[in-house]
Amino acid sequence: MIDPLSVFLLLLAAATPILFAALGELVAERAGVLNLGVEGMMITGALAGFAAAYATGSPMIGFLVAALAGATISLIFALLTQVLLANQVASGLALTLFGLGLAALFGKPLEGIKAPAMTPGPLGINWIVWLGLLMVPLVWWFLNRTRPGLILRGVGENHDAAHALGYSVRGVRVAAIAFGGAMAGVGGAFISIATVLQWTEGMTAGAGWIALAIVVFSNWTALGVLAGAWLFGGVTVLQLRLQAAGVSVPVQLLSMAPYLATIIVLVMISARQKLSRSAGKASPGSLGQNFHALR
Repeated sequence: MIDPLSVFLLLLAAATPILFAALGELVAERAGVLNLGVEGMMITGALAGFAAAYATGSPMIGFLVAALAGATISLIFALLTQVLLANQVASGLALTLFGLGLAALFGKPLEGIKAPAMTPGPLGINWIVWLGLLMVPLVWWFLNRTRPGLILRGVGENHDAAHALGYSVRGVRVAAIAFGGAMAGVGGAFISIATVLQWTEGMTAGAGWIALAIVVFSNWTALGVLAGAWLFGGVTVLQLRLQAAGVSVPVQLLSMAPYLATIIVLVMISARQKLSRSAGKASPGSLGQNFHALR
């Protein structure tokens, strides 16, 4: 007999990496930045967090290091797009490739090593799951009930008007990019430290692309991101339950999932304006557009 509570807890755990990464990307996109480097930031956080947790014996230190690593690598994207004014789509794709390559290079010595055990929190699941749930209302409150959140949304909607009012468009966007990187890093570390419990090359397996798709699916809202992450978590749990019940899932389907997610994300991004109008909500007006103060 299936225990609904255990299934729900499994769903929460499966949704947590996507939830962190998608919330971070949500803030970045509300600031007008389209960062396709989420996958690269997640894998960097997965490696850095696992290495720190193994070296110190503390998973929590691992998550802190993962957040720092994700934020640090995201600043490469910030440099390219906010200072050098490079194309955001190309820079994001380059960041993903860079992160995957960097993690593959430095992760070899950590293969086969087990992550230190995490202390269980309420209902027997770790504290990072609950932190992810807490971040949903916090991000909503920041974006909708605070002055900095209003400024960030203003920059995302019309960066020229925000600049004319005296706000630092570049400063706001760099901060949003760094926050998105930190959140993606924590999401990646959750996979290596709390889910797989070891380092494996390419272990994020397209999770960053799914997070990008969820932001579009959510119509750029925190509650929508939560719903999308839970939907993904539910599909993951369903797949595991089917396998446990003896229903075989072809390996080819699992292998193609990240690439299928990539195609879906790119299609959704290219059609986001049309999708948003049909849903009654437009995407941020300056999303994906570089800002130049002298323009």
